[in-house]
Amino acid sequence: MRAAVLRQGRLVIDEVAEPTPGEGEVLVAVKACGICGSDLHFVDHGADFLRLTSEANGGAPPAVDLSRDVRMGHEFSAEVIGSGPNTNGPAAGTIVTSMPILMRGGNRVSMSFSNTEAGAYGERMVLTNDVLVRAPAGCDVDSIALTEPLAVGLHAVNRSGITQGTTALIAGCGPVGLTLIACLKARGIGPVIASDFSAARRATAVAMGADLVVDPSTDDLFAAWRREGSRQPVMMFEAVGVPGLINQAMREMPRDGKIVVVGLCMQTDRFEPTYGVMKELTLQFVVTYSPQEFRDALHLIADGTVDVAPMITGRVGLDSIAGAFADLAKPDVHTKILVKP
Repeated sequence: MRAAVLRQGRLVIDEVAEPTPGEGEVLVAVKACGICGSDLHFVDHGADFLRLTSEANGGAPPAVDLSRDVRMGHEFSAEVIGSGPNTNGPAAGTIVTSMPILMRGGNRVSMSFSNTEAGAYGERMVLTNDVLVRAPAGCDVDSIALTEPLAVGLHAVNRSGITQGTTALIAGCGPVGLTLIACLKARGIGPVIASDFSAARRATAVAMGADLVVDPSTDDLFAAWRREGSRQPVMMFEAVGVPGLINQAMREMPRDGKIVVVGLCMQTDRFEPTYGVMKELTLQFVVTYSPQEFRDALHLIADGTVDVAPMITGRVGLDSIAGAFADLAKPDVHTKILVKP
């Protein structure tokens, strides 16, 4: 079958072995797969990503060998086409999605970046039957593919502990920032004030429910908060991942404020601890989601509570995936591109 692989730092399309479902697994045809910001980071900074992940995990060996082909793609919808031996999987034709892991021998095997397991940047792959989630009938396969990024935003909102009566500031209106906006509004939080340099992404933020958007080249999130929502406590979600932003937020944040860091910064950053100490600030870092949050995200999409369609700005076939990665570097044009194998 055809699939995209990361080979010596370049995405190429090649013929790869057909995946074969084992016991407890199902074979699926990929319907749509979103290009994630972590995929962009991995292509550009794969060695740093693996080094930092290894250090964060107590020096565990890197899970991926960059000298070999790397399979990718973890935001997806798929159609069941078969089941492995002794597996009572969904009927053929069922639309499903899944957390990007396989359960084998009691171990979790990542499908996000792998030398051996097929990801969703290919025509077919296998999923663990006990992990996959069936999409309700009639759901749009493109929207279902965004279950995974929506789960990231949902997890961040859940972990933050934010409650109604708090103003939420969102720095960055990329896919993560947009899912934060959607989940906050679904929770009844407001006002939600968001910022991004891209006019297109600011417009999408409004479509996703933001009460106010600002251009950081001419305005400031905290200035907007002081104008619009300073009668309420404030919490900021950092969804950009660039050096200096945490320090800026700590400098501007009022006493007892909280900063939730969701953006993945691949460079060394610095901040002034005195800001945090003198104001008794809370600085929280979050990542990924739980199985329940993944299921909850799917149902938010399926029941219409969250419309993720405004995030989708392009669709490409496998042959155009490298160009799509390049296009996502242009935030005035694209937010989320789906690969349709």
